Amino acid sequence: MANQIIFTPEAPAPIGPYSQAVLAGNTLYVSGQIPLDAETGDLINENITEETHAVMKNLEAVLRAAGFGFSDVVKCTIFIKSMDEFATINEAYGQYFKSNPPARETVEVSKLPKNVNVEISCIAVK
Repeated sequence: MANQIIFTPEAPAPIGPYSQAVLAGNTLYVSGQIPLDAETGDLINENITEETHAVMKNLEAVLRAAGFGFSDVVKCTIFIKSMDEFATINEAYGQYFKSNPPARETVEVSKLPKNVNVEISCIAVK
């Protein structure tokens, strides 16, 4: 079975040579999302809570475009610029996984695209 490229205008268009997501069999690999407004391309970066919610909404849009939801997510990777923001990011992120949260790692990095503070990718399975 051929891989299917997933694209939705409800999430930001890729800013490089990658797809928003790739469906391989029953597994969806969603590229890292940053807090960009899909319509305007503007950064949503008033504060880390707002940034995290914007990222999660972008992930949700890509998941939905492929017929998936947060309940199908089995793994997330969170990249953050500062571990000092971990608790705040965790609180916002946790609102999308109220029960049976996926496996996850959180990694502090020195820089992210467009100098954002958080980027999250995920893997979902049907």
